[in-house]
Amino acid sequence: MDVIVIGGGQAALAAAYFLRRAGLSYTVLDDQDAPGGAWRHTWPSLRLFSPAEYSSLPGWRMPPSKDGNPDAAHVMAYLTEYERRYEIPVERPVRVEAVRRTSTGFEVDTDRGTRQAAAVISATGTWSRPFVPAFPGRESFGGRQWHSAVYDGPDEHAGRRVMVVGGANSGAQIAADLAPVCELVWCTLAPPRYLPDDVDGRELFRLASARVRGEDGAQGVGGLGDIVVVPPVREARDTGLLDPEDVPQHFTRTGAVWADGTSRELDHVIWCTGFRPALRHLADLEIPRHQGRFATDGPRVVDSPGLYVLGYGDWCGAASATLIGVGQWARAAVRDIVERLDA
Repeated sequence: MDVIVIGGGQAALAAAYFLRRAGLSYTVLDDQDAPGGAWRHTWPSLRLFSPAEYSSLPGWRMPPSKDGNPDAAHVMAYLTEYERRYEIPVERPVRVEAVRRTSTGFEVDTDRGTRQAAAVISATGTWSRPFVPAFPGRESFGGRQWHSAVYDGPDEHAGRRVMVVGGANSGAQIAADLAPVCELVWCTLAPPRYLPDDVDGRELFRLASARVRGEDGAQGVGGLGDIVVVPPVREARDTGLLDPEDVPQHFTRTGAVWADGTSRELDHVIWCTGFRPALRHLADLEIPRHQGRFATDGPRVVDSPGLYVLGYGDWCGAASATLIGVGQWARAAVRDIVERLDA
C-alpha cells in the first residue's frame, strides 16, 4: 500500500481525490459509521460562509443550495455523493489506535488489524477534541453545560436562561439561533468583530492564500476568526438580539458573577471555545511539539519523512480546514508523496 489516509471528512476526501489521480494505491480509514465527517455532528442551522459554488472540493462543484449558503444537511449530501462519484475506498468504522515508523514506511494499528503503508496522511480534524477553558467555579455550576461540538439546536433551551461563551463564528451563529427562544447572555472576551456584510468565505480564502504568497495588501478585511455575517446572524444583530457582554468573573452553583458584582441565574451554558487537533494516534512517533503542534512545511511534517497532516487549520496550510481551501494543500501533499516514491 502506498498511502493510508486517516479520517473520513472533507480533508480526507480531498487527499483521496489527488491520490486517485496520481494512480497510487491507498485506503481511507474513517472511525465514523457514515459519510460526512464532522458535518454529521453540527447543529441543523449551521451555514457555510459562502454559496455552494464557492465551497467545493477538488474536481466537482457543490450543487447549488436553494436557501443561499448551504446548511449542514446539504454539505453532508455533497460529501456522501463525492465519495460515490470518485469511488473512494473508505473503510468504516475503523478506529486507528497507533501509527509507528518501520524500515519501509509506517505501520498503522487499528481495531480491525494492522496495516502498512509507505506514507500516512492524518486528516482527523478537531471535532473529537472540543476545548473548554479552565474557568473559576465551572465545575460547581449546577446547571447543564454543552460544547458547540454537541449543540443540536434551540429546542431544549427554549424558555431557559442560557449563556453562550465565545465571540467567533460558532458563538455568533449559536447565539443567533437561541436568541428568539430563550433568555440569552452572549459573553465574549473582546468585542465581536463582524466582517462587512458583503464579505463571505470567498474573500477570506483569497486573502488567506495571498498571505501565504506574501502578496502586498493581503491583510485585507479580516481574518478567518472574524464573524461572517450569514443571514441568521445579520437578522439577529440588526434586530438587537445579539448584545455581547464581557465573560463573567466566576461561576456559582446557580449562575455567574461579573467583575462589577452583577450576578445572574443561569440554567444552561454553551461553550463555543474551539477545538484542538485530534492527533493522539500519532503519539508513538514521538514527534516534538510546540503548543501541541508539529513543525510543518505546508502539510508535510518536518523531520518525519512520509507523514502529512491535512485540514487542521492554518497550521498545515492557509484555510486548510475549509472546503474551498483544503484542495491546494491536498494536492501539495500528494505531489510530495509521488516525488518520494519515485526517488
